Amino acid sequence: MPKKNKKKNPDDDWNDEESETKLSAQMDELAVATGDGQEGEKKKKKKDKKPKKSKLDLLREVVAQEENGEEGEEGGMEDKLDFKPPPPKAAAALSPGDEDEDEEEEIYNSDNEEKGEDEEDKPKLSKKEMKKLKKRAQFLSELEEEGQFSVSQQEQSSKGAILENQLDIKVENFSIAARGKELFVNASLQITHNRRYGLVGPNGHGKTTLLTHLASRALNIPPNIDVLYCEQEVKADTTKAIDSVLKADTKRLALLEEEKKLTKLVNQGNTEDVVQDRLKEVYEELRAIGADSAESRARRILSGLGFTREMMERATKDLSGGWRMRVSLARALFLEPTLLLLDEPTNHLDLNAVIWLDNYLQTWKKTLLVVSHDQSFLDNVCTDIIHLDQQKLFYYRGNYGAFKKMFVQKRKEQLKEYEKQEKKLREMKMSGKSTKQAEAKQKEVLTRKQAKNRTKQEKSQEDEMPQALLARPRDYIVKFTFPKPTPLNPPILGLHSTTFAYPGQKPLFKNLDFGIDMESRVAIVGPNGVGKSTFLKLLTGELIPNEGERRINHRLRVGKYDQHSADQLNLEESPVEYLQRLFNLQYQDARKMLGKVGLASHGHCILNRDLSGGQRARVALAELSCRAPDVLILDEPTNNLDIESIDALADAIKEFTGGVLIVSHDERLIRDTDCQLWVVEDQTINEVDGDFDDYRRELLEALGETLAKPVTS
Repeated sequence: MPKKNKKKNPDDDWNDEESETKLSAQMDELAVATGDGQEGEKKKKKKDKKPKKSKLDLLREVVAQEENGEEGEEGGMEDKLDFKPPPPKAAAALSPGDEDEDEEEEIYNSDNEEKGEDEEDKPKLSKKEMKKLKKRAQFLSELEEEGQFSVSQQEQSSKGAILENQLDIKVENFSIAARGKELFVNASLQITHNRRYGLVGPNGHGKTTLLTHLASRALNIPPNIDVLYCEQEVKADTTKAIDSVLKADTKRLALLEEEKKLTKLVNQGNTEDVVQDRLKEVYEELRAIGADSAESRARRILSGLGFTREMMERATKDLSGGWRMRVSLARALFLEPTLLLLDEPTNHLDLNAVIWLDNYLQTWKKTLLVVSHDQSFLDNVCTDIIHLDQQKLFYYRGNYGAFKKMFVQKRKEQLKEYEKQEKKLREMKMSGKSTKQAEAKQKEVLTRKQAKNRTKQEKSQEDEMPQALLARPRDYIVKFTFPKPTPLNPPILGLHSTTFAYPGQKPLFKNLDFGIDMESRVAIVGPNGVGKSTFLKLLTGELIPNEGERRINHRLRVGKYDQHSADQLNLEESPVEYLQRLFNLQYQDARKMLGKVGLASHGHCILNRDLSGGQRARVALAELSCRAPDVLILDEPTNNLDIESIDALADAIKEFTGGVLIVSHDERLIRDTDCQLWVVEDQTINEVDGDFDDYRRELLEALGETLAKPVTS
């Protein structure tokens, strides 16, 4: 958090015990003083039956007055806190869970539900207390000015208070905005314990934002649920990879340390019952958490994620960023939190590690919420799908395949309801009603219809808020195309008797022979570090072999896309200017091409440096299409694409009549493009005997894993 947020928190003054006592006494006197004689007695009796306003409620009214320049509204009020997603300490300061402490200390009692009550019946705060409230309001305003996000959520009633042993999560009617853009509007989050959820939706619509807000507890989460959000690579220091995983379990370490001290006391002759009893308790706790098997479990996880025994003993500072990210993922899996949040966990993994993780999570016993663009991963792992659509969350039982089928039907129903609404509006306008009157009438109809489908509790929570008119369903459509190439006689591209080694290292390839033609569909697989990317560079001529030769048809045009293609864009040009300069396109033709690959119109004319990674990837793919290649060489093309874009890429590859060579960890892309698997191993490359399922089975057997049964739709 920026330095200026480290100023003294007004909550420190607010929580001063002496001030609290004086304030409570003053408010009690003020509450009674609002009436005299019999009228005062009536008000005193009423206040025991009416909802009481806490100090936090009063604070919100003051904040509202400061922002709107009005008297605070009476009646129901939503909890609105604006802040930048903070580190844990800051999050705790503004966590909705803190309200419970504030609720116990009453400021005054409200009797505003009775119509006609005079404003002057409201008790007034002293200047001293008003100054404290304004100081707190100023603190919140500063957070709002510096933060990027704003959050609002419905305040829970006393009946809906969070139970201490509750493991399900239910957050009603929350809204989140980022930099003024609404991402969630009156959405509801429902997560049931022991289920595995896939959170899906187009890029940029708020999936990662939701995870960060859950991790920081900006949303109401039961206090006993421990949440772990795996998002950052581990610290690069001298700690070994295996030790970094084991040290993540601080409870186990504390118990082991206590066991060591107690055992030392016993060995020194201490026979006190309290020592003996505590030592037995520690042994039981260690047995319960499986402390004896902790190291073997940690090594199993690291091995599945691609670590060799030698790499497990290597200091994290000697690992690359991608491998440190794997250590972070291993720590999360080792800890087994009540709620595990994973955001694109397969991005840093090779296909072998993805297959292992997919298999491992199928037997996950606690709650999982994962964001992923890998459809096969979602199909195999998830028991439920949460779809982010139209700023709300929709829930589907089953895996991603089941969701796709149900969503198609739901879209048809939504379109039908929208068309019915528009027809009624036209009929009302033709009968003489104004547009405003017709829309108001239709909103009433929708509100009544929605009320019928709500439970009594939901009705009391929402108080039958007016329903907005239905918006026309908008499908997110992406279309990639690669022009049909001119046929070329084979062989068109290959390596003959090739040997290659980087200076000072042992050879990655010896006597390698490989070739493709215009009909080839090849997927290169193998763990990270065996030379897949090096192999592609030898094919494209970026690297020169130490021995042997590269053979290529002189008419061949090779189109290559890799993870760094987006970084090679001219950052000082806009996407439109970039394509116009390279291919002499007309302005509208350049925009049309960018629109097809899913780049939103507002991104066409801003500088490439200001685009996100996913947006730059689309510009790079648009450039690849404009080059009209005869052979496509794609190195991890899915890393920055969402599910819809990967589907579109798979369709484009299937329609392409040239040669295709792919390195990818996305199982669905490999399957959908009918690629034959070739594995890089033993300093050469060999065709896999069998299909993808055969390769998956052999890999898991080699790791000593039992093949988990995939989730069925």
